[in-house]
Amino acid sequence: MAKTNEIIISEIKAFMAKWGGRYIDWYVGIASDPRQRLFNDHGVNEKSDGWIYREAFNSDSTRLVEDYFVNTLGTSGDTGGGDNTTKFIYAYKKASHTTE
Repeated sequence: MAKTNEIIISEIKAFMAKWGGRYIDWYVGIASDPRQRLFNDHGVNEKSDGWIYREAFNSDSTRLVEDYFVNTLGTSGDTGGGDNTTKFIYAYKKASHTTE
């Protein structure tokens, strides 16, 4: 279910705090299919790694949240990707086996 930007930011920040590390230890991105991006493209281990994703109302909201994490908080990630179907924001704690 889609959530507001403020709720998404709050939930992801709380998740990051729970798993620990600095913001630079995390990767944040956007996707139409977050599970594909996390587990196939980035190599995140679904069972043992720290990961989260949330659905925004639209691709514009998703990009605003991504920009906040990458450019304000300093997480790893790149802004400007996706298309108009990109409504998910995801984050994972980087590990030696994950791929940015």
